[in-house]
Amino acid sequence: MHSIYRILIFLAVCTALTHQAKAQSQQDKEQSALYMEQAELIMSATQAMDDALDLMVIAANLDTTNMKANFGAGNVHLFTTGKARASKYFLRVFRQDPTYHFNIEYLIAQSYHYGLDFDRAIKFYELYKTKLQANPGYSGEDKVDLTVVDRKIYECKNGKEFVANPSNYSIVNLGREINSEFDDYAPVINENEDELVFTSRRREGNLNEDVADDNKPYEDIFISIKKDGKWSRAKNISNKVNTPFNDSNLALSADGNTLFIYKDENAGDVYFSTRQADGSWTVPQPLPGDVNSNYRETSVSLSKDGSKLYFASDRIGGLGGSDIYEATKNGVGEWTKVKNLGPNINSELDEDSPFIDYDNVTLYFSSQGKKGMGGFDIFKATLTNPKKGEWSQAENLGYPMNTPEDDIFYVGSKDGERGYYSSIRDDGMGYSDIYIITTPKGTPPDIEKEIVPLQYEVTVMDSETKAPVEAKVKLSKVSDNSVSGYKAQAVGKYIFAVKSPETEEYNLSVESDGYAFQNMVVEIRGASEFERNGSITIMLKKLEVGTVHVLRNIYFDYGKATFKEGAYSELNKLENMLKQNERIKVEISGHTDNVSSAAFNKKLSSKRANAVKDFLVSKGIDTRRITTVGYGEERPLASNDDEI
Repeated sequence: MHSIYRILIFLAVCTALTHQAKAQSQQDKEQSALYMEQAELIMSATQAMDDALDLMVIAANLDTTNMKANFGAGNVHLFTTGKARASKYFLRVFRQDPTYHFNIEYLIAQSYHYGLDFDRAIKFYELYKTKLQANPGYSGEDKVDLTVVDRKIYECKNGKEFVANPSNYSIVNLGREINSEFDDYAPVINENEDELVFTSRRREGNLNEDVADDNKPYEDIFISIKKDGKWSRAKNISNKVNTPFNDSNLALSADGNTLFIYKDENAGDVYFSTRQADGSWTVPQPLPGDVNSNYRETSVSLSKDGSKLYFASDRIGGLGGSDIYEATKNGVGEWTKVKNLGPNINSELDEDSPFIDYDNVTLYFSSQGKKGMGGFDIFKATLTNPKKGEWSQAENLGYPMNTPEDDIFYVGSKDGERGYYSSIRDDGMGYSDIYIITTPKGTPPDIEKEIVPLQYEVTVMDSETKAPVEAKVKLSKVSDNSVSGYKAQAVGKYIFAVKSPETEEYNLSVESDGYAFQNMVVEIRGASEFERNGSITIMLKKLEVGTVHVLRNIYFDYGKATFKEGAYSELNKLENMLKQNERIKVEISGHTDNVSSAAFNKKLSSKRANAVKDFLVSKGIDTRRITTVGYGEERPLASNDDEI
């Protein structure tokens, strides 16, 4: 295996940011209105949210008093992976006119909720509750029911509890061989864990060149093969399985030869396809028996002995929304004796994506109605009385596996040490991505030894004024990517609970609007009887003319200009910073060590700088805002000790 080389890249801000407090010119206001008009045309014509959002953000930042543009930017952010950034724009509207939109407080609360800022979320949910109670006659379409608001407050309280007591999981994005810039979800694996089948809305390999009503490609089913421990580039599974319309996989038999599929037929039904001796797949056929109904059946899981099928359906007779049911296979291969799994599994809201483990008694599923922190959370329950079909109370698998976003479609490996699922996370490559989750061998998260956490304080300040800065702070263990929960003590002060008895390295990420972000590796001593506290102070530089920022975590294979997966966290933050600050241009300059020849190093550093530019342009950053230069070893930034 090639060693990994850490490249240092200068980010030089070339164009000044106009300070928000300065009076904005009439020209800016006129341009803001024009950008907003273009964004509305895009939304009405194509529903292309990403394109519209870019224009709305430009409009909002050109004129911070343009309430239409700022409300639009906030609203569209709530339909993207940047939901936590919506509050910035909604607050501009709220501070100018709290009556501009009836549920503005609720939208602000949602954004804080997604950003794990639960205390502020609760504050604005409560403000919205007060407004609802003061306006009982209001019946606008934007009104959110009081029971929904109470549920959100409950989720925030749960979130505080889960984040303060994180589980010891390692969660890793499966990378660009599997994930794309579009939605990738619903992973299923065979017993040998060398085939991965999943659903994607990517353009590449899709059988339909058109787009659906939401301006995204239709769903198709893809497959990847693991060889020598690496997943192959995913490809379309078969033109017999996929059609020009939506096709989504649901489950894969243990031997990998029977694939269960969702199709939009009859409100949504389950089909199956069988792999032939030559490796081809049969045309999908409807599942025989009583599983399919005149209602929607969205997910299935086959017990490993093949006798039971667990599935989700919104048919009448359930506890509410979509429920999870069980069906039994009869002597002629039909699925009958359909039974609701009851209140320990189902709730008045939606349950989905059941997965019955290899022991045939442990059920994993996602729920919006159990004790969760928002969206779908992943739970597990145990079949305590097989004869009576009785299940234990469902247990939330905790943070960081679960988030306020939708965490769903969990499937586990045969040895119980790994799982695969879909989630929307900071290091994602598109919208929903597929992740692998691992627990320390022999130490399941529900029975791990309780460790008294070390209190690690992160203080964030302005590098010039030394004033505290409100920031988004994340601390994750280098060895397994597990995230430490934190509590915001005050503006600029964040207390992390670090659960480790040994000294370990952690990735520390700090972001704030108007400042250059910082990513770094810090060493934190393990909690002991004598030492229970640690601290660090981070000085953030404002984005101003001539600012130089060094990106220290862009990883390449030795001698190459292709990114390692560890680079994407830093690159995504750079992308976000540029999208939030449209007035800046950057120079990306590549630097190398002096191990190879000067000519080779200069060429390589130029390729690496251009690789960063290509990534940013692929994410919608205007190419005219980026210049690149390769210095090679002419201007070294560090010694060769940076090579790891």
